[in-house]
Amino acid sequence: MQLTTSLRSALVAGAAATALFTGAAGAVAAPVAPSAAVGAPATVHSPYGQLRPLAALSAERLATGDLVAAAKWGTGGPVDDPAREREVLRAVADQARELGADPAVTVRIFRDQIEASKVVQRGLHRAWEADPGRAPTERPDLGEVRKEINRINGELVRAIAGSPYARSAPYCAPLLTAAAVRVRHERQLDGLHTGALARSLRSVCGGG
Repeated sequence: MQLTTSLRSALVAGAAATALFTGAAGAVAAPVAPSAAVGAPATVHSPYGQLRPLAALSAERLATGDLVAAAKWGTGGPVDDPAREREVLRAVADQARELGADPAVTVRIFRDQIEASKVVQRGLHRAWEADPGRAPTERPDLGEVRKEINRINGELVRAIAGSPYARSAPYCAPLLTAAAVRVRHERQLDGLHTGALARSLRSVCGGG
């Protein structure tokens, strides 16, 4: 199941947090657990408490896209790296099996994570080409950046494995909306990263 239109529009709009939460709340058509209410504490056992780490970790992973973009900037190399993508998908599928999670669902979610990272990388490269003064002056060590990505990947797989009920619930999308909007506000994401966050979460709801 893809994210609802309300999530995408709420995120991409980049409005104030209060307005965003109001918009997300208005999109809820299914019963929502009390812990999902804006400002209410979320426990790890509640559906919202299970979905929030997925949004938070996705945003954390997207932040590494900035470093990957800087590492690739000026090298003439493409953003796409099929060999690295296959390596990541193989690793997360293996970890999902070890945790008793559905490897196919995990891979599907991670394909979106990878595409979202490329949205960030391409967006930054376009911005730097248009305004070279904003381009990075140092190139991060891509190997070190990938170590951090691998760490986040492991946490994401565990979050996926620990949230099958929340991800298959009929109210997954509005709860994920609330979680994503809260993360967007907390991390003060710009338009590029906000749109990429929506892209990264596209396949979270749907179960498995």
